[in-house]
Amino acid sequence: MTLVRRADARRTATPAATMTTYASPTLGGAGSALWRVEMAPAATGPAHVIDAEQIWTVIEGAALFAIADEHVTASVGDTVVIPAQVTREVHADPALGLVAVVAGPAGSRARVGDGESVLPPWIA
Repeated sequence: MTLVRRADARRTATPAATMTTYASPTLGGAGSALWRVEMAPAATGPAHVIDAEQIWTVIEGAALFAIADEHVTASVGDTVVIPAQVTREVHADPALGLVAVVAGPAGSRARVGDGESVLPPWIA
């Protein structure tokens, strides 16, 4: 058993959001990753592909999830399951912003456009 103290959670800021890692292979030795996403009102993450399924649960605010050719708005208490290998883009609510908790397999890699796939630090 591993206990990851709140003070030990790892924060990573990007232009679109701040991710707080609660558990991952490098934080607690977990086989899965669990993190919090905080997006300011009207923030938009880049269109990107993840090579693994992710599960997003909205805990504050709301967001429009553009997943492949589908668009869905998720609000507090809603969960969005995003399949692997599909383009996704998250648009935080213009008035409320977004806070979500996300889970996914450890080691998942992300790719923006034709760029190289990378291991995001909040998943590492």
